[in-house]
Amino acid sequence: MAAPLPLRSDDDWWRDAVIYQIYPRSFADGNGDGTGDLSGVRAKLPYLVELGVDAVWFTPWYVSPLVDGGYDVADYRTIDPAFGTLGEAEKLIAEARELGLRTIVDIVPNHVSDQHHWFQAALAAGPGSPERELFHFRPGRGVDGELPPNDWPSEFSGNTWTRVADGEWYLHLFTPEQPDLNWAHPAVRREHEEILRFWFERGVAGVRIDSAALLAKDPGLPDFVKGVDPHPYVDQDELHDIYRSWRTIAREYAGVFVGEVWLPDAERFARYLRPDELHTAFNFNFLTCPWDSTCLQRAIDDTLAEHEPVGAPATWVLCNHDVTRTVTRYGREDTGFDFATKAFGTPTDLGLGTRRARAAALLTLALPGSVYLYQGEELGLPEVDIPRDRVQDPMHFRSGGTDPGRDGCRVPLPWAADEPHCGFGGDAGPWLPQPLDWADYAADRQAREPGSMLALYREALSLRRSGAGFGDGPLTWKPAPEGVLHFSRPGGLICLVNLSATPVALPGHRARLLSSGPLDGEGRLPQDTAVWLRA
Repeated sequence: MAAPLPLRSDDDWWRDAVIYQIYPRSFADGNGDGTGDLSGVRAKLPYLVELGVDAVWFTPWYVSPLVDGGYDVADYRTIDPAFGTLGEAEKLIAEARELGLRTIVDIVPNHVSDQHHWFQAALAAGPGSPERELFHFRPGRGVDGELPPNDWPSEFSGNTWTRVADGEWYLHLFTPEQPDLNWAHPAVRREHEEILRFWFERGVAGVRIDSAALLAKDPGLPDFVKGVDPHPYVDQDELHDIYRSWRTIAREYAGVFVGEVWLPDAERFARYLRPDELHTAFNFNFLTCPWDSTCLQRAIDDTLAEHEPVGAPATWVLCNHDVTRTVTRYGREDTGFDFATKAFGTPTDLGLGTRRARAAALLTLALPGSVYLYQGEELGLPEVDIPRDRVQDPMHFRSGGTDPGRDGCRVPLPWAADEPHCGFGGDAGPWLPQPLDWADYAADRQAREPGSMLALYREALSLRRSGAGFGDGPLTWKPAPEGVLHFSRPGGLICLVNLSATPVALPGHRARLLSSGPLDGEGRLPQDTAVWLRA
């Protein structure tokens, strides 16, 4: 077993942490029933220690019908039986901390499952009842109320209103099984404050906030007019009062928040990171950026500039449970990411994508701030083409079948090359099908290969943890040829990334710490390769 990591004792650990995202259903299967579970995670804690991360973030592990991968929560205080029990979650949090790993849980405040007891009570109570005030129930428009109350667009395609038997409609920005909560109601605020306390008291170090900019709605529910501000349900000013009250709770437990905040306006984005609101927010500008030196440098500069006025650290991420995996995205003609352009059968050069993903790993881990890794990213897993009859993601169905959905990045991990289903699922097999070549990516096989993606991540994270110049702090750009990113960090750390077609000479240095691929015969950095140097 790997030796426990030293647990940083300071309250600012999150400013430069490396946090590993776990999608419980697909990480590790402890009982062999085809679904990942907490016993599987507990067994793999030594793997995470050896990898060298500082914390783990779990996507929702609560009781859920799993219409939307667990983001339709029926009970925040109970673990879904498919994953384990609350007692096992408490053991996991404690065991992880003993090994030097903090735990972050996922809260979904915008909506609940339609199986949540609040919503079931609202359906039973009828129009005008106090129970319905916890949601957005409205009469319809038209002669007989046959039209939805407004025309708001859905986050998942399709309609945002569903009519119930008594004629009223309820709002759901996602699927009909995910009714939106009314955050103008004090009971909704009280409930979520109690949920935060519930998990902080069980030892979690932080909370990731799903769809953090969507909670508050214009009370008049006006129609949506594209390009007209303010938006009726995105980035409402009332949100900041909610997060200020949450920050007060976090201070009691030395807890931290990371928000899922998709906003194009840098100034509006930065408001969520003021010292009395959220600690960090995901940097989607960098995630969606194509593999282009000019675009990447601009994304880095813009990110650092929008964080600087509020003193918050940047948070870097290359992929997650919602977006196309990095090696696949970087192997395509369009190397950026946009939900609107996802399609079946997109041509991909995985060899090219893997080279770029290796370089992107060193680029990301050298930037100021914290980094989130998505499970399997350290194995170089590609996006999987899920057979249409096995797709489960609602984005696919609500698009009329044109969107391949997000299941392709959620395929269960390959742990053991020579075991059935690569060590996931026992005789039952995993809940999503693994490709025939999944054994090539297995963790045990990569652990024996010095040049594997896993070996690269382990060495990079070890250097990042022990070496000077990584994590929080300044970044200084250095002159470089076109298509090359070249910057320095405190302590003499140099990062060079070559996105051009021409090999480039290394700048003066006293040591080469790590490169994402071999140098050429003349000691130059080839295309799609990154290197860390010590000046």
